[in-house]
Order: sequence, then structure tokens, then C-alpha cells
Amino acid sequence: MAALGREAGADLKDAGVLPVRTGEASKDIRMAAYTHGQPSVSLGDEKFRRPMVIEIIEKKMEYLRKEKTLNVYGTVFFGTAASFSGMLANFIFRHCFKVKHDALKTYASVTTLPFLSTVVAYKFLVTDALYLGNISQENCVLRSSLVGIVCGVLYPTGLAFSKTGRLAVKYHTVPLPPKGRVLLYWLLLCQTEVKAMMIPLVFQTVFGILNGLRHYAIFESTLEKTVRND
Repeated sequence: MAALGREAGADLKDAGVLPVRTGEASKDIRMAAYTHGQPSVSLGDEKFRRPMVIEIIEKKMEYLRKEKTLNVYGTVFFGTAASFSGMLANFIFRHCFKVKHDALKTYASVTTLPFLSTVVAYKFLVTDALYLGNISQENCVLRSSLVGIVCGVLYPTGLAFSKTGRLAVKYHTVPLPPKGRVLLYWLLLCQTEVKAMMIPLVFQTVFGILNGLRHYAIFESTLEKTVRND
């Protein structure tokens, strides 16, 4: 048997095949396992790419957060100016019609309703239209100024006029108007004092133009930064 083993070993050496020892075999297995466990180049790129994507998303969220904050401040200030217009109009008409009743009730309505109407109208006509990309800079300025004029001056003035006129008729603080000339009669009573409403009219128009320009500039800047980071 020993002779047969030696002859088989001699035949393998003559054929060029060397026997592998047990230690060398285990070492080769460990090397193969280590090579197999190493991450490939694509996985490494994925690990480096993921933080970059997260950073870009965080920057976009920061830009949008800043834009939203600035837009909210501008819209709230716009609505607050409309509330002051309502207070001024209510004061003028109460003085003209000599009304001294239900002051808190009328002041609450002429300040709250113009504020809400201005904020809602500006959101739908300007802010949402900008996000949809449906308006240009000129259109944005025009819509903003119209919101300031209609919701910030005309609406609170008409609201204060109607509420104060009803109180004047209810408590008989002024003579009743003749039939068929009700509106003309009321306007003649306060034609001098109502000219003071030109102040909020000019202010709301100018502020509407400036707010529209500023809002559009912020939107364009945010969009440009977002595209640049992409």
C-alpha cells in the first residue's frame, strides 16, 4: 500500500500537479471570502450619492420654507392694511351719520371680514397662480394691486357704509332719505369726509404693486436656486 501511494505521488509530480496542503487550502478559502465580502464600486458610489441627495432635498426645503415665511408676512400685512381701511371707513361714516350704537359689533365686522377676504383673494389670485406658473411678472403685479384696491379699500368702505347706514335708520340719528334717492342722499351727507379714503386707496395700490414685485422676485429666486442645485 505504501508503495502504491509513493507511485501515485510520483505520477502526480510527473504530470505537473502538486498536492495542496490543508493550511494552504483554508488560506485560499479565506482570501476568496474576503474578496467576495468587499463592497463593489457601484455600492460605494451609492453610499456617496445618498448624502448628496439628502443635502439637496434639505436645501430645497429650506428655500421653500423661507419663501413661504416671507409670503405669509406680506399677505398678513396686506390683510392688516385692509382692516385699518375698514376701521377708518367705519369711523368716518359713524361720524357723518352720528351713530353711537353697536360700536364694537361694527368695528369687529369691518376689520375681520376685509382681512379674511384680502388674504383668501391674494392666495387664490396670486400665490397659487405663481406656483402653477400661469402668470407673468406684470400679471402678478396687476393682480396684487387689484386685490389691494378691491378687497383693501372698496369692500371695507362699502361694508362700513351699509352697516352704519342701517344703524342710522334704525336709531333715527339722521333724517330719513326721500324715496328713490337713498344712495344719493347718504353720499351727500358724507361727501366731504369720505375723501379721506383716498389715503388708504393710494397706500393699498402702491403696496399692492410693491408686494407683487417682491413676491414674484422671491419666487423666481427660489426657483433658480432649486434648479441650480439639481
